[in-house]
Formats: sequence, C-alpha cells, structure tokens
Amino acid sequence: MPVLVITGTGTEVGKTVTTAAVAAAALAAGRSVAVLKAAQTGVGPDERGDAEEVARLAGPVTATELARFPEPLAPGTAARRAGMAPVHPREVAEAAAKLATEHDLVLVEGAGGLLVRFDAAGGTLADAARLMEAPVLVVASAGLGTLNTTELTARELRARGIEAAGVVIGSWPDAPDLACRCNVVDLPEVAGAPLLGALPAGAGALPPTEFRTAAPQWLAPRLDGTWDAEAFRIREAP
Repeated sequence: MPVLVITGTGTEVGKTVTTAAVAAAALAAGRSVAVLKAAQTGVGPDERGDAEEVARLAGPVTATELARFPEPLAPGTAARRAGMAPVHPREVAEAAAKLATEHDLVLVEGAGGLLVRFDAAGGTLADAARLMEAPVLVVASAGLGTLNTTELTARELRARGIEAAGVVIGSWPDAPDLACRCNVVDLPEVAGAPLLGALPAGAGALPPTEFRTAAPQWLAPRLDGTWDAEAFRIREAP
C-alpha cells in the first residue's frame, strides 16, 4: 500500500488529524512518509495548511501541497473565484506517483468529501484515486447521521471500482451517546469495510510528542497500529 487516499464523509470529521495519526504510526514503524494535500482552501499564504499541520503533529514527513486557494470553498469553486488554475485529478496522481518513488507511504488527503469538485470538468478525489489505483480510507463522524454519509461514500467507491481500505472514526467523544455506541457495530456493515480505528476527541490539540506516542493505539494493525476493533466494540457497543 504505497499510496493511501484519505477522504472524509464531509467537512470537520477529523480528516487531517486522522492523516497525522496514520503518518505518526507509520513513522513509528520505521517507514518514510509523504503527505500530499491535493488542494488547500481557506488558508492564507502565511498560514499553516493541512499538510503542514500533519507534519507538526506526526513528525518528519515530506509535506506537499499542490495548490492553495484563499476562500474556504470547494477547490474548483475557490480556484474559479480566485482566478487561479485549478488542480486536476491527473496532477494529483502524478504527484503521488513521484512521491511514492521516494517514500514507503504516500498519504493523499482530499478536501471535504470524496466527490468535492477540483475543476470545471467535475474532476474529484475519486477520479484521482482511480488513476492511482489506490485504496481509500474513509474518515467518519461518530454520531447520528454518520451511517448515511458513510454508506453513500462506500457505495460510490464500489461503483467506481475503488477499494475502501476501511473506516476510521475521526473524533470519538469522551461520553459517547447511544447513537455513537450503536455506530461502532453498524459502521463497518454499511461501509462494507473494516473499522480501522477511533481517534479520541481533541487528539489534534495534544502536544506533538504525546500525539506521536499515542497515535498507534488509535489505529488498527493494517495502519501500523495496535488498536483492537473487537475489544473496542465490546467495550463501547450497547
């Protein structure tokens, strides 16, 4: 798995922090890691973007950004409004392929969800994943409503012949309600893919040294971690 695409079921589900955790766990396992942000939106020229945030939390990764657009909008819309050239799926695939020749693992983080448009032609992260023949890790929220958005994302991946690597819960609350606890059982079923981790709420606010130490505990062995999905299910499910 030299390239892994990371998408969310929507915005603010913990995609960047999950990317950082996957990077930290891989680094701890002795792998070299690159992080590619396909299109960064809503960040000024001198502000820290998502790839740089991953590097801050995870440690020595190669952080690359293909384009940066100032307004917090879908990449295609943000590029058009800024009068800037958009990012195309083929550019994402080519950049990831180059990074993969120099690193053990390349993490490609999207913007928003799987079908957020990059360009006027309707190119998306799904198109880039298909070109790369790379599996996609889906970051989902924990609570009510997540089953629908997760299943829709998983169905789209299957329709396009793209492998769903699994699902990670991007922010697991300190006091999960009934919906959260039921979703531990239901998420892998609706996704047709395993639950590969759950990050505690507020993980991104931890000091980097603590984040790096803890990250493998939040992720399953397939993601270089030690997290036990069955033990989590038994502990949390109602």
